[in-house]
Parts: sequence; C-alpha cells; structure tokens
Amino acid sequence: MKKAISIFLSVLFLLCLCACGGDVSMVTIGTNSSQIYSDEELQDAIHVAIDYFKKGFSGCKLLEIDYAGDDKSRSYMKELADGDELTEIIVLTSSFEVDASGGDGSLNPNSTYKNWLWIMQRENGGTWQHADHGY
Repeated sequence: MKKAISIFLSVLFLLCLCACGGDVSMVTIGTNSSQIYSDEELQDAIHVAIDYFKKGFSGCKLLEIDYAGDDKSRSYMKELADGDELTEIIVLTSSFEVDASGGDGSLNPNSTYKNWLWIMQRENGGTWQHADHGY
C-alpha cells in the first residue's frame, strides 16, 4: 500500500511540474487604444498572447502587456505582409520576470525583460494567432 501511495504521489508531482507554465495571475493589461482596431480586437489579441505566455514561459511571471500602437503595427504589417492584403497584425509590448531557472533555458535567469514584443496576426478578420515574439 505504501508503495502504491508513493508511486501515486510521484506521478502527481510530475504532472504538476509538466502543467506549470508562465504566471499570469497578476498581469496588468494596458489601456492603449487604436484607430485601426476596436478595443475588443485588441483584447482578443492580448488574451492570445497571455495564453501563449501561460503555456510556454514556465518560470516566468508576466507583469504587464499592452498594445504597442498603430504606427508599430502598420510598420510590421508592411514588413511581414509581403504584398499580401490578407494579413492584419497587432503588435503588443510586455514586461516579465524570469526566475532562477531561466525559463526554458534561453532567457537570462533572475532578470526582467522589458519591451518584449508579441506579434499577433489574423487573416481577413479571422481569429488572432501568435505569429512571433521577442525583441
């Protein structure tokens, strides 16, 4: 019986480790507005980025996220669209802390990243999707 309980607790512990992701419990969502996108469209894109962070940034804590502005989004639209009229882009900016683990190992341990960009895209008014992130 003790062995079964020990195995169960070990499996439970491993499942908890696998389920860990980025901490978004205290994120502040900014209030920047847009002439291009509605507040609802901005919020939808922000929530896609938050979900991505939650799943892929273990050992990190998202502090704030906001719309980077129409000029930044237009610039990326021109750069990334490559003549395609179908791509709409929202650029977000965020800051987050990294714990001692360094996240997935690609981030600097015990550091804070500021002005981290999130590129969200959609085609013809569809659903926002994560396209890219970083500096």
